[in-house]
Amino acid sequence: MRNGKPKQDKYTKATSGQPATRQSQAPKSREKGVEKSGKASQGKPIQQTDSFLDELKNDLMAFFQINDEKSFTQEQILEHFDTSDRRMKLLMHGLIGELTDEGTLIRQEDGSYRADADANLTEGVVDHVNSRFAFVIPDTASGVRRDKDDDIWVSTDDLSGAVDGDRVRVVRFKDSRNGGRNGSRRRIEGKVANVIERGRSELVGRIEIGASYGFVIPDSKKIYDDIFIPKEKLGGASDGEKVIVRLTKYPDQHSSKQRFEGEVITVLGIAGQNNTEMHAILAEFGLPIHFPVDVEQEAEAIPTQILDKDLAHRRDMREVTTFTIDPIDAKDFDDALSVQVLDNGNYEIGVHIADVTHYVLPGSKLEEEAYKRATSVYLVDRVVPMLPEKLSNGLCSLRPNEDKLTFSAIFELTPNSQIVNEWFGRTVIHSDRRFAYEEAQDILNSKKGDYFDELQLLNELAYKLRDERFKNGAINFETVEVRFRLDENGVPLAVYPKIRQDTNKLIEEFMLLANKRVAEFVHSLSKRNKNGEENTMVYRVHEAPAEDRLRSFSDFARRLGYKLNVDDEHLSNSMNRFMESIEGKPEAGMLQQLAVRTMSKARYSTDDLGHFGLAFKRYSHFTSPIRRYPDMMAHRLLQHYLDKGKPADRDDYEDKCRHSSERERMAAEAERASIKYKQVEFMSRMAPDQAFEGVISGVTEFGIFVEITENSCEGLVRMQDLSDDFYEFDKDNYRIIGQRTKKMYTFGDAVVVRVKETNLARRSMDFALISDNAGRATDSGTSHRSVRSDDSRRSSGSRSASSARQGSSTKSKEGTAAKGENRRGGRGRR
Repeated sequence: MRNGKPKQDKYTKATSGQPATRQSQAPKSREKGVEKSGKASQGKPIQQTDSFLDELKNDLMAFFQINDEKSFTQEQILEHFDTSDRRMKLLMHGLIGELTDEGTLIRQEDGSYRADADANLTEGVVDHVNSRFAFVIPDTASGVRRDKDDDIWVSTDDLSGAVDGDRVRVVRFKDSRNGGRNGSRRRIEGKVANVIERGRSELVGRIEIGASYGFVIPDSKKIYDDIFIPKEKLGGASDGEKVIVRLTKYPDQHSSKQRFEGEVITVLGIAGQNNTEMHAILAEFGLPIHFPVDVEQEAEAIPTQILDKDLAHRRDMREVTTFTIDPIDAKDFDDALSVQVLDNGNYEIGVHIADVTHYVLPGSKLEEEAYKRATSVYLVDRVVPMLPEKLSNGLCSLRPNEDKLTFSAIFELTPNSQIVNEWFGRTVIHSDRRFAYEEAQDILNSKKGDYFDELQLLNELAYKLRDERFKNGAINFETVEVRFRLDENGVPLAVYPKIRQDTNKLIEEFMLLANKRVAEFVHSLSKRNKNGEENTMVYRVHEAPAEDRLRSFSDFARRLGYKLNVDDEHLSNSMNRFMESIEGKPEAGMLQQLAVRTMSKARYSTDDLGHFGLAFKRYSHFTSPIRRYPDMMAHRLLQHYLDKGKPADRDDYEDKCRHSSERERMAAEAERASIKYKQVEFMSRMAPDQAFEGVISGVTEFGIFVEITENSCEGLVRMQDLSDDFYEFDKDNYRIIGQRTKKMYTFGDAVVVRVKETNLARRSMDFALISDNAGRATDSGTSHRSVRSDDSRRSSGSRSASSARQGSSTKSKEGTAAKGENRRGGRGRR
């Protein structure tokens, strides 16, 4: 150990009643072997190992915690740590005493010591980012991920049978060999003690069938081994089809290999077909494809006529000019605007929202399913709605020339967009016209057409509202979204950026106004409560970014020649100046995306934390109840307080907020996966020699990522394909440098590439570099020296029978990585 002798694995299991010794025999397993039930406390945070004693103390903590079902005498501990030096013995005795005083260790009646089962254990969820290691993301009271420095690094060998998405208990410890330099923060490391709950019971993938068994190759990039399928459990699947597999056996906790077994429960279809792949993406992220029969039946039973009793206590707005403005391909219209000029020269603007909660009642099957889904999911070629079609596209959709029940926020605005009066309540409206964004924009541009005066007025008011918002500190994030033109079979014919025009911003501004004022109104009603108790409300919150993340982004921008002053008292002003400075530059898109990632993630909460990005003290989601469950909650709460109800149960609504935030995250991941799939499919149709201009959007140890300028499709130029030199990765400066030529490739550089390979199964692309911004030819078509990638990849082709017989895990292959590598370098098999 520290006295000059080699140290035994410090976490090797000791045998009960016998001291752990350094015999030549193989070390015993670290695993405890028996999972414990019950929820452990988070315990105090492990100390930073700023000294030798801190590290030694943490080593002791980890040993006891991993072996927490046994007790050890001090002599056994000294023997385990191979401590013979007198001074070291005294130090160890002292540290054991400290741990006992702190409650981490418990002294038994016989004088031995054991771990307190709840000390130094953290619960969290496994994020298996790489075949070699994972992170455990600790639980928080709010359900929001803390700073990434709080994540616990766990070697794959120490996952104890846990896989991506599992909820686990992890023992935390430190290792000075992985410490930071120059005072930088050291990462927390740990080992999974036991699996609390499996994160997934089903997986999606492509099946390969042999003579007496099959294997499913998972679509998930965070599952690194295949699922073995016995012959009798193939479920009628044919070779090469996409399937959903129910897992019947998980990896053994005493093995680092992720060996799965399963049974086919659903055959999605032939891999590569559009419908198959979209269903596979939904299944991969645990999202529903169809509504349960009883939910559909309950929806169909709702009457379509509006009865007199439905109009009771509603404000009749049917005679006021009203219209909707939505995307051209929209089917559900959940918001409408009404306009009328008042005698005093002010304007009455109504924001009318579909009254979904009139139809979806608490305790109903519809309510249960809406909560379960929590959001509609928008894939490239389809919408998976939160509510059945009869509601989402029929009863609740504010279609033109039909009376509709709505929940409204009505504002009296001055010509300068100042609010004079406001009213909130249930209404009935009659939409006079349905506009597509493009159609309304054409009317504004040509200054003629249906309702031109009303559209122009709304646009002028929206500009003033937007100017006021930015004046108050809102940040102008304008990230690029892509859209697709598909043929009748879902094949992408074109990819192009989504253009936001005045009509998009007009609708957005009035929706922001309604969401903000509803939140403020509910809060204002708290003053009538006894003891000043605040009304429970569902807020959309967005906290200020962490200072260290801001500084890292600022340093990165400075290296590219841009200034972002994070010390500015008004950060939003500095951020907006930065956004203006990059506008029109080749690297603008990537920098905007990085800036957004620097920010905290918006979420739902009953805590009144404000919205940093919008510069609103209070903000809710009220305007899209057809597609978001939190908006339904906001509607119910608003009506409850209008009826003079007492503050609602905060804990109940907070649980619903956490669920809604999580479902929103899953839906967003599925949407991104569908976009990536269609981008890869689109690029796979390009001619092999077609050249594309792009910019470097990422730099890693295994290559550079390039985003094509015209369509935002991104692919990887592998390091081994840069054959003119041996390139080294300069992590601190976001670049790679040639050893011989000193040639550099860095973030934001303009390049020209061609498509080398596409892999639809992995939703990934490989590019070959044709020329860089200096115009130097680089594409030689052969590979020589390269920086070795840390991870090899699974080949997209069929595996041999001999490798299949080895089970669902094989050894990694040396040499060139197979096509289909994902952008983080990670799904090679060990």
